[in-house]
Amino acid sequence: MKKSTIFAIIIIVVGILVMGLAAYRIWELKQVYVQADSTYDDLSSMVRKNTETGARASMVNNTGDDGFTVNNLNEAIIHIPTFELDFEMLVSINEDAVAWLYSPDTVIDYPVMRADDYEYYLNHLADGTVNANGSLFIDYNNAHDFSEELTVIYGHHMKSGSMFGSIVGYKEQAYFDKHPFMYLYTQNESYRIDLLYGRLVSASEWIEHGFMHASNIEDLLSFSAAQSTFSSDASYEKGDRIIILSTCSYEFNDARYFLVGILRAGE
Repeated sequence: MKKSTIFAIIIIVVGILVMGLAAYRIWELKQVYVQADSTYDDLSSMVRKNTETGARASMVNNTGDDGFTVNNLNEAIIHIPTFELDFEMLVSINEDAVAWLYSPDTVIDYPVMRADDYEYYLNHLADGTVNANGSLFIDYNNAHDFSEELTVIYGHHMKSGSMFGSIVGYKEQAYFDKHPFMYLYTQNESYRIDLLYGRLVSASEWIEHGFMHASNIEDLLSFSAAQSTFSSDASYEKGDRIIILSTCSYEFNDARYFLVGILRAGE
């Protein structure tokens, strides 16, 4: 057999192996997404007391299932869609669960975990399963009950769009106009999150400014307002509780995108 023929055969075999490995990696990645989606769907079905009304209501036409307007900042009463959770069940699955975050008409519909570091919930689901999707989790420098002036929640920006993948939509004004609110549910209180700013930042800049600490909240707000990706009618007053939702972005190395919101207790 000629050397050229042998070389051609080797090239073909190597090509087949490379293609096979690539196909396997794609399948493996999809399995990560499938496992995570299945786990969170199962968790939701176990802890939701009602899943077809209230919080599941679309914000299309600005009206929930019960008829009240749900996205009017000028209303005297803050209405929050009904969203009953069996927190005892949720905590029995994982005692780190402290809340549930919901954004109408998006994929954000997940439990929020307390954390002791920045590592564990990057690759563990809410039931403790090892998975690259991870969980939404609170910065360990913040109180876990949202009682302090600042709470930061982190989540992955998955290529599937899951976890916090959808918040990068707030880089466009039109997306904000359709999704000006999110909702946070804890065992003792329910909140509407009035979104105020959205901003890109480098991870190093975030750390350098210490934006995860409430003592730097005025700098955080000034920084966020300076180049917010959308304009909001929401307003901040001294003493309001601020919530940050942070995820990866890909405009440059170590880019992060975060939302600044104000917690408004329902009535």
